[in-house]
Amino acid sequence: MNHPEPAPRPPLTRDRILRTAIALADASGIDSLTMRKLGVELGVEAMSLYRHVANKVDLLDGMIDSVFAEIDLPADEADWRTAMRRRAISARTVMSRHPWATGLMESRATPGPATLRHHDGVIGTLRGAGFSTELIAHVVSVLDSYIYGFSLQEATAEHLLQPGYDRGNEFLFGLDLILDGLERARHGA
Repeated sequence: MNHPEPAPRPPLTRDRILRTAIALADASGIDSLTMRKLGVELGVEAMSLYRHVANKVDLLDGMIDSVFAEIDLPADEADWRTAMRRRAISARTVMSRHPWATGLMESRATPGPATLRHHDGVIGTLRGAGFSTELIAHVVSVLDSYIYGFSLQEATAEHLLQPGYDRGNEFLFGLDLILDGLERARHGA
């Protein structure tokens, strides 16, 4: 009796390793991700991974860069406020898909191309709107602190509020307050 040949395994690539690592972290958290578990999931020995990722730090850098690639970049045609609002909503959505990433987003010593493209897009939008360099630093700091803080709280805290409480509405309420304040700061500068 002839047995069908098993389907060939897709080649091991950096992209495949990163996608699998992200899926494992999404399912079980970043602390449970090991090179050994990743190798098992990919059907290879852990040592094979090192042909594509230098070490665990390089793996995390790549994973975070992949997460940044999922966040909508500010559109050239959008005014700064619309662009920053869209970016914040997209970032919150992405972080809710990958809650493990929230604490790692700004801690990478070696940002990848998607991370750099993201930051360049944000800074370019703000510069184009007439924000000074000093004010751009404040804008990025306050927006990212709010987005990351809200996402972290959302991932770890239980809200004991009345029925009808909508975290999305709360996020937008706070975001709009911040954007209103930043608009005043831009005009006052």
